[in-house]
Amino acid sequence: MANNSIECPVDFVSINENKARLTAASVFVLTVIFIFFQFKLIPLFLMLDFFVRAFKLGQYSPLNKLSDTLVATFSIKNKPVDQAPKRFAAKIGLLFSLAIAITLAIDLKTLSTILAIILAAFALLESAFGFCAGCYVYWFYTKRFKPTNNLQTEYHGKNTTN
Repeated sequence: MANNSIECPVDFVSINENKARLTAASVFVLTVIFIFFQFKLIPLFLMLDFFVRAFKLGQYSPLNKLSDTLVATFSIKNKPVDQAPKRFAAKIGLLFSLAIAITLAIDLKTLSTILAIILAAFALLESAFGFCAGCYVYWFYTKRFKPTNNLQTEYHGKNTTN
């Protein structure tokens, strides 16, 4: 019988899913602003923000700080979730932001807009529906490029609810 469940990275460190979804909503809003107004600083800002979140420096993320403020202001409850899928998604966001900045720099505005639409769609799915597109990307990656040792596979969690 084939195992068709989605595998997400896990590191057994919990974060507040509601805060992560607010951060994704901020990414969505900024990306939509970029799509309509082409403010070139937005992809650079997103690159910086994704970088610090992707590499365990989330306390320096302006979008995380905004989400902390919103969580405190509106007394939003903590909903624990593993941080590894969110960090993986931040790495994907970093790559998209970098690609958007590069395509802008070489005057490929249509391509930068298409990449921004994809980034906005992923952020919207996460913020509005809690749908982690990064888990599907991770699942595809691990199926395509299987780990070569069993120790690496011990850190993959199975997630059929996303």
